[in-house]
Parts: sequence; structure tokens; C-alpha cells
Amino acid sequence: MNLNRKSLISVTDVVAMGVGTALYAAFNVFFNIFQLPGTQLVALRPSVCIPMFFGYAFGPIVGFVSGFLGNTISDAISWGGFWWNWDVGNGLLGLIPGLAAYFIPREKLFDKKGLVAAAILSVIAAVVGMGFAAYTDYILGYGVSTIEEATYALFLPAALTDAVNGLILTPILAAAYSAAVKGRARRV
Repeated sequence: MNLNRKSLISVTDVVAMGVGTALYAAFNVFFNIFQLPGTQLVALRPSVCIPMFFGYAFGPIVGFVSGFLGNTISDAISWGGFWWNWDVGNGLLGLIPGLAAYFIPREKLFDKKGLVAAAILSVIAAVVGMGFAAYTDYILGYGVSTIEEATYALFLPAALTDAVNGLILTPILAAAYSAAVKGRARRV
């Protein structure tokens, strides 16, 4: 056993998962009241930036868990149940920005180019995550009978609003986090 090898999940990761999950669930419960007309339980959720940020800042596992569990909890509270495919889709909202850890050095993660990457990855995450959720509803016959319905009543409203919210808010959270961490380091 290599003792110098970093474990797959650290204590910091577990704490980040808990904080990300709690924040995402709490904010989703509030924002779930802002449903978009003509959709099936699709809400305007600026809170999607939470798993996106947690994934970007702490890695794909933290992002996935924050999105998956946060959405599961908020759905249970808001709607009295959960939908596994939408929970996985929300997990992907956090996982995809977390992939930055594999191609952006940690010291560059929060500079200007890193913040642009956070924005781009958030948009990709919204498209992939909500695409997975919406089209599995269609494929598995979960209340959606046509691909057009899946596209216009689920995918487009969810992906577009999540993409816009992620594009704007994820880099803001990342920049604020970076400034806070740098400020804390100066005081120590």
C-alpha cells in the first residue's frame, strides 16, 4: 500500500459534499416554487450553480454527490418523492465542471482562464445533465410520450435556464471562493 497516495475521498471532500448537498437541497426547495409555465416541474433554479461550483472547486465526486443528493432531498421535500434520472442529471451538473481538475492545474483553476473554463463547463453540464434527465423520461416512458414533448417541455427549459444560471453564477462563486481562500491565507 502506497501511503503517499492521496485517497479517493478526503475529509475535506466529505465536508464539501455535506455542505454542497445541504445548500443545494435548501435553495432548491425555495426555488422550486418558481416553475416555468408549460413545463413539467421545471423551475427557474439559480441554485444549480451550487453543485457546479462544488464540482469545479472540489472535484467531480463532490460535485456529483452534491447535485445528486441535494436534488433527491429537495424533490422529496417539494414533491413528496424523487426521480432517479433527474437526480443523476443533477449529479452530472456537478460532475462535469469537476472534470476541470483533470486538465487545469490547481493553481490556475481560479484565474481568468480558469473562470472561463468554469463557465463553459457549467453550460456543458446543463446540456448533458438535463439532456440525460429529459430524454430518459422519454425513453423509459416516464410521463412523456413524444420526443418533442421531452425536448420542449423538459430539456429546453431546464437546460437553457440551468445553462444561463451556471454560466453567470458559477464563475462568480468560484471567484468569491478564491478571494476568500486567499484572504484567509494572508491572515494566517
